[in-house]
Amino acid sequence: MIISCQNVQKYHGAQLVLSDITFDIRQGEKIGLIGRNGCGKTTLFRLLSSEERPDQGQISIRRNSIIGLLSQIQEADGDETVYAVLQRSFAKPLEWQQRLRELEQEMSGLNSGTDEQDWNRLLKEYGSLQEKFEAAGGYEIEASIQRVAAGLGIGTGQYDRRFASLSGGEKTKVGLAELLLRRPDILLLDEPTNHLDMEAIEWLEQFLQTYDGTVLAISHDRYFLDAVVKKVIEIEDGEAITYHTNYSGYQVEKEARLLQQFADYQEQQKKIKQMQESIKRLIEWGNRSNPPNPSFHRRAASMQKALDRMVKVKRPILERKSMDLQLQQDDRTGNQVVILDRITKGYGNRRLFSEASDILRYGETTALIGGNGAGKSTLLRMILGQESPDSGSCTLGSRAVVGYLAQEAVPEGGGQSVLRYFREEAGLEEGEARGQLARFLFYGSDVFKDITNLSGGEWTRLRFAILMHRRPNLLILDEPTNHLDIDSREALEEALEEFPGTVLAVSHDRYFINRCFGKLWAIDQGRFTSFSGNYEYYKEKQAEKAAAASLQTGMSGQGGKQMAKPDTLPKSKVPAELAETADSRSGTPAKSGSKPERSTDSRKQRSSISWEQEIAAAEAQLGLIDAEMLNPVIASDAGKLAELQHNRDAAQEKLDDLYASWLSEAEAHQ
Repeated sequence: MIISCQNVQKYHGAQLVLSDITFDIRQGEKIGLIGRNGCGKTTLFRLLSSEERPDQGQISIRRNSIIGLLSQIQEADGDETVYAVLQRSFAKPLEWQQRLRELEQEMSGLNSGTDEQDWNRLLKEYGSLQEKFEAAGGYEIEASIQRVAAGLGIGTGQYDRRFASLSGGEKTKVGLAELLLRRPDILLLDEPTNHLDMEAIEWLEQFLQTYDGTVLAISHDRYFLDAVVKKVIEIEDGEAITYHTNYSGYQVEKEARLLQQFADYQEQQKKIKQMQESIKRLIEWGNRSNPPNPSFHRRAASMQKALDRMVKVKRPILERKSMDLQLQQDDRTGNQVVILDRITKGYGNRRLFSEASDILRYGETTALIGGNGAGKSTLLRMILGQESPDSGSCTLGSRAVVGYLAQEAVPEGGGQSVLRYFREEAGLEEGEARGQLARFLFYGSDVFKDITNLSGGEWTRLRFAILMHRRPNLLILDEPTNHLDIDSREALEEALEEFPGTVLAVSHDRYFINRCFGKLWAIDQGRFTSFSGNYEYYKEKQAEKAAAASLQTGMSGQGGKQMAKPDTLPKSKVPAELAETADSRSGTPAKSGSKPERSTDSRKQRSSISWEQEIAAAEAQLGLIDAEMLNPVIASDAGKLAELQHNRDAAQEKLDDLYASWLSEAEAHQ
């Protein structure tokens, strides 16, 4: 056991945030901490990291355990660079490295003969420090920083930037990289995927799956939870409920638990009612009897004590309130809603994309995907007319009424309440405005909160309330699920499924994309592509394309001649290709149209298809090994790399033998 919480309570002022938190966590477990916005997840993290103390209960953490907390707000010294922040994790080895250099300078100025005593002292210190430096991975510091930074999408061009000049999302990303490089015993991650693109999220999932320490992650990313965690702790009504499964299993188990709890509650209520009726009858009988019979009253009192001692089953809430988002349109657009005609855009020498062309039709739901900085938000701004393309044109269809949800932070220094801001944006009377806000979970005094004090999830809900009131027929959403809890995400997904208009959304939420979108626009390495299907299908096809490209590259002849992929050639042409290759090696002109004669030798009777299949299998095996060697998770594991290199040499030797036998047979057929 590495963490144990027993009956933990925590107040914020007079408000009870955590009422009875009890759970245990074992060494090496990967756990997802979930719950609605404001339920106390971040408060629990502050308790676990000793930033705050519980008001009641006990938190026990194994002695000498190192805890690493990724908070949503990152801080650093004023002039500290990004690279300096990444180096924090190696502070001690870097001190030793500096001392080693000083010792080298001192020893270079000594004469080993005349200053033997000083020389031996320095040499002993140097040897001891060098051993410690090597054991701490000092010689892999640069490689480790590069591997983690590249995996999370932090380019080398950012290394010299001042950390203070970064955006909030960039700071969180650098803070996450620094934390992963530190490799603490307990990793506390608060919304780690919020500012990562899909490639970085998938890299992080692989990293955490093989992480030696214990991971506790607050996340609303359902794909991430399924991929990483094996245990889910839900904070609900101030209590912690543990499920020993991933997120998909949690959904099934929670539904079954709620139904069972409701059945137990109904059964107990029936029993309580029967006992209450019995107590009432006994008292009436005792009062009616003449003379009064005290035994009836004693039995009633005994039964009342038993009823008071009974542990009451809480009535479960089968369906909790979530934001009531109902998207409707006043009028539909024409059939063609957004027309991209050979759009090209770049900044300076950097080209974002070129010749982007496609048509978004009425009723289509399209997700725009790509890495951070690929140009997704720029494309949205061009569609909205807020920015001009370098060449080409972007046209909105007739009668298009756009509802745009930008990726923007809460305005600073507004000094407006939620109610006033909503009334001004929607043009409603106070009574109607308060009714509308209640549908988006702003109740009672919540409507008088200053908008600058809203959380990210509350700010997004408020903007959805305004968007719903405008009744657009074209929704353009930039990262709409960021900061929303799972219940609000599901409410958004249900609203989009019912929305009759057209939707274009930038998102990194793979679950959201798979559920709501049937078409993808992808911007990758300066190329814009349109793809029919959801994200799972897109990834499957991308993997097939990558495997085919790898196979094509691998099927090159020993003389440098590129061989075509065997299964893409007509079967009648394969023998001629073999003959041409064989003749080019022997210096003999190929005989066009000649057919290989069959030999009685069993090896020579093998069909060309059999050769193709065996070579393709060997190529695929080699490709798999190469892909595994490039996996960042094992890039620093020398033992594993050596084993893979041995396997690769054997696979390459097998492939060379197959090529030699294939060509030998081809020559024999001439």
